Amino acid sequence: MAADAPHRTPASRATDRPGDASPFALGLLLRRAHWHAAGVMGEALRPLGIELRHFAVLIELANRGPTVQRDLVAATGSDKAGIMRVVDDLERKGLAVRKAVPGDRRARAVEITPEGLELFDAAHVAADPLGKRLVAELGPGEPEKLMDLLTRFAHPADGKA
Repeated sequence: MAADAPHRTPASRATDRPGDASPFALGLLLRRAHWHAAGVMGEALRPLGIELRHFAVLIELANRGPTVQRDLVAATGSDKAGIMRVVDDLERKGLAVRKAVPGDRRARAVEITPEGLELFDAAHVAADPLGKRLVAELGPGEPEKLMDLLTRFAHPADGKA
């Protein structure tokens, strides 16, 4: 910056404190909320021997059925190498298997195993009390309202998430 250029102070510094008018405030709050929720949900998964990254793939497999790895990349926001590591972990634990895709010699579909479905169900049971702890500070009806708002935010009607 040139020595003679006027110094401008931004109208708002990006924070995640209540009342912040910064255009980055919402993103920062969502990031902090994600860290908080991920930490709490990680507690539920730890005794089951998996992490959130594993569970994210199990969610997709339980919802979609057999899914090619490139679609898991897009669905989880991961990258190709990351998905390969997660699927390797899931295979080692007997929670998922890779199978050939008919008509495509290079593609492999990942499928959840019966053991994977059992763990998937157990994770939901383990997470229930922790999920309640996550929203303990909210008032009556607010957890449902928060879920509705976040659902609409993450899945806009125009499909431009």
